Amino acid sequence: MTPTLWVTQILPDTRASDDARRDIRSAVDLHHRVMGLFPQGLGETARRHAGVLFRLDEGPTGHHILIQSTLTPDPGRLEPAYGTARAKELTPLIGTLRTGQLIHYRITANATRKLGNNTTEGRPKQIVPLHGQEAAQWWERQAERAGLCLRSIQSTSLGDASGRRRDKHPVNHARTRFDGLAEVRDATALVEHIVAGIGRGKSYGCGLLSVAPAR
Repeated sequence: MTPTLWVTQILPDTRASDDARRDIRSAVDLHHRVMGLFPQGLGETARRHAGVLFRLDEGPTGHHILIQSTLTPDPGRLEPAYGTARAKELTPLIGTLRTGQLIHYRITANATRKLGNNTTEGRPKQIVPLHGQEAAQWWERQAERAGLCLRSIQSTSLGDASGRRRDKHPVNHARTRFDGLAEVRDATALVEHIVAGIGRGKSYGCGLLSVAPAR
């Protein structure tokens, strides 16, 4: 059974809102802004409980924030000066995904690998970011697990998702955006990965896989 999913798009007004400007610069502040759309009291794993994934995109008209969730968001929790927001149910689109279908995809991911016990590159078991061709190969492996056969990949290196948590601990996740065309080989696996997200850094804007039918 396809889970109920919501997608929310926020167009932050960085000219009018100090909060919007701050959120664009800090992945930690943006995380708190996104979670503010959902009920309080969800516990220490609130993001996971609400099924929240988000991505910050930038286009010709400026930034926009895309949020996916399994709980219904409340865009009215945003201050009016922050920008405009709209939410709609994503479930009908997800329910149409079929094996053999061609789709367009986009994901901003934290591509990483774990060093071995005998590494000379750093500390044993250290998580290190991947870039360039190594990052693209990482995405190919993840896509296969997600039931996709990639037909094309365009990778774009982005600035790190960074900030400082309330306990003063720094956050820094390397980001690569992958766009392209793919064939659905396993629709069930694809839906599972859309819901769960892919890779690390999900609390800070990584891992949201967006798909749309190729027309």
